[in-house]
Amino acid sequence: MTAIELRGVTKEFAEVTAVRDLDLTVEDGEVYGFLGPNGAGKSTTIDMLLDLVRPTAGTVRVLGADVATEGVEIRRRTGVLPDGFSVYDRLSGRNHVEFAVESKEADDDPDALLDRVGLADAADRSAGEYSKGMRQRLALAMALVGDPDLLILDEPSSGLDPAGAKEMREIVRTEAERGATVFFSSHILEQVDAVCDRVGILRDGELVAEDSVEGLREAVGGEETLEVAAAGADDDAVAAVRALDGVSGVTRDGDELVVDCASDAKTDVIATLEDAGVAVADFHTREASLEDLFLAYTEADAAEGDADAVASTSSEDEPAEGEVDR
Repeated sequence: MTAIELRGVTKEFAEVTAVRDLDLTVEDGEVYGFLGPNGAGKSTTIDMLLDLVRPTAGTVRVLGADVATEGVEIRRRTGVLPDGFSVYDRLSGRNHVEFAVESKEADDDPDALLDRVGLADAADRSAGEYSKGMRQRLALAMALVGDPDLLILDEPSSGLDPAGAKEMREIVRTEAERGATVFFSSHILEQVDAVCDRVGILRDGELVAEDSVEGLREAVGGEETLEVAAAGADDDAVAAVRALDGVSGVTRDGDELVVDCASDAKTDVIATLEDAGVAVADFHTREASLEDLFLAYTEADAAEGDADAVASTSSEDEPAEGEVDR
């Protein structure tokens, strides 16, 4: 079954188009990373999944149902960790989870859920005393009530320390193994890289890329960074490496060369250095990180958009045939 399906979805707010003709499919049991710069339309998309706002055009289906007509049932089967979760200051952590259990008519043990997210020792404290990270943990405990079929996590690692972020990843993996679908929006790209099956990148309300991290890497050229301990590398050796097919950049720092190149060019790089009399003591590669890929897609699109705008403006400013500028 398809857990999330958006077809031709557009959302306009007055003069602003937050989401534009969006087609998006998330399969049942998938962990899907939803990325984009600020203002890309991620929060608006999540709000439409939860029927908090209605699309201007297009259809939104969640867990096989139309959110416009079956929103209550969808929310019963969905756990949500919203961005900027607010607590009731005077209620304890346990009170919050008890409320979530009652609202979903579930039979979960609140203390077990609080223990799962690392809040067992703070269960009786007023949530108003919680740190930001503790509030995130509390929101996650509430989202897990009722073993939801779908988890929507909007910036779930916000405020968490490294240990908390690691626990968050483990919970996501456990929920996926249970069979839940996880829709995961985050600015912490290492988290997404670690847990997601597929990634979608949104920019200006449009989906500009969608694939596994490895697929995204291949789509932008599959470049890797080759770091070479190359004693004696001179300007001529660097120039020879830079001239190789598949090499996009070379920098030198003392006896270390850093070469950006296609995966199949690494052997040529080492051979060229050795032919130039360079002693290659060691080398290792680093694949493009998800952050590198994110910037490649979002910044490239921005550059193309700026170029199109400049071209359009230049065309409009050119005098028509026979017209003289005054």
